[in-house]
Amino acid sequence: MDVSELEPPEPFRMALAAIDALEEGEFLRMCHRREPFPLYQTLDRMGFSYRVRAGARTRYEILIWPSADVELTAHCGPASTPGDRAGPERGPR
Repeated sequence: MDVSELEPPEPFRMALAAIDALEEGEFLRMCHRREPFPLYQTLDRMGFSYRVRAGARTRYEILIWPSADVELTAHCGPASTPGDRAGPERGPR
């Protein structure tokens, strides 16, 4: 899901709708021009893990999956933590 051209709060709303529609074994790949910090806290509360990495076409690619899904955790890689995002990439460009 590419939300890189959308203004807040649309990426947040679209992400919540998309994860609500996930079926077992599925994850969401969200492409964004900036990190959606408010979304991370919501995902934590809802029981989802996420991995933030550099995107190919956008600055950020965020993978989102249910934390309890061991297979998706293995597929998507280690979940991000607040410390992972404290590097030089943080902030808008």
